Amino acid sequence: MTLYDDAVLVLKGYEDQPELRDAYLGHLAAHPDGMYKPCTAGHLTSSALVVDPARGRVLLTLHKKLGMWLQMGGHCEEGDPTVEAAALREATEESGIAGLTLLPGGPVRLDRHPIPAPCHWHLDVQYAALAPADAVEQISDESLDLRWFAYDEVAGVADTSVVRLVEGTLARLA
Repeated sequence: MTLYDDAVLVLKGYEDQPELRDAYLGHLAAHPDGMYKPCTAGHLTSSALVVDPARGRVLLTLHKKLGMWLQMGGHCEEGDPTVEAAALREATEESGIAGLTLLPGGPVRLDRHPIPAPCHWHLDVQYAALAPADAVEQISDESLDLRWFAYDEVAGVADTSVVRLVEGTLARLA
């Protein structure tokens, strides 16, 4: 199975946000190269919110290019076997935390957002990753900073998409 095939299966199985899910599926149907960065009409990305439920907090990265507090994530790569694996790879690389595990149940949310040229859209498939109890974060060269935020602090530092991802993650954890 290819990463493209996996993405289609994941999206078909995702029951929330039906209009956005269908837009993602339509994009992939129209753009067989829509999994990767060279597709300038837009491409799927995969991300994961790193969460520490025992301490009631999430780890956000201050994105180097955007200057915004975001979840860990980025572009799918040729070696990624699944969209889920891409999210876990990105979360591990950007957080420096070994032993992350994705919250079961597939994606938490989808978020489509415009990005600067030459591309037009990121179609993000968002997961949540559980940090191990002894997690120690380490900043990557893709970040200006990494910081843990209490759940109720996120709305004060991050945009609506991150706030909704936190809300969706907390609903899954309940």
